[in-house]
Amino acid sequence: MQYPALFTRDELGLITVTFRDIPEALTQGRDEIEAKENAQDALITAMEFYFEDRRSVPTPSGRCTGEVLIPLPFSISVKVALLNEMIAQGVSAAELARRLESSPQNVNRIMKLDHATKIDTLDSAFKQLGKSLDFVVA
Repeated sequence: MQYPALFTRDELGLITVTFRDIPEALTQGRDEIEAKENAQDALITAMEFYFEDRRSVPTPSGRCTGEVLIPLPFSISVKVALLNEMIAQGVSAAELARRLESSPQNVNRIMKLDHATKIDTLDSAFKQLGKSLDFVVA
């Protein structure tokens, strides 16, 4: 998942970064390198709000002229996809835990963005939702 970001330089030379798909993500940087690093951090932080509120995360729209694509780390992208699928199907963490024959605490841990979850665990969760987790190496 890569989200388009607009980099705007202000009169002091700072670069402000905004995301039209994720308005909660807003940051600045002194130069383009710092702005890109801060942009990814702001994007990840914004994802935490969606998870806390159990809201569907908007999918990235296409990049427009002048925008920069900021990627989400793969581990977070997979969890975003899982959250969105759970919401789309109306499946709670407790229900997913029941389907996985696990505890709600384990599912809550899976859904924490900073928790290193095994890919096989995420694959099992998707299977319980009738989905498969596929990879493409490009």
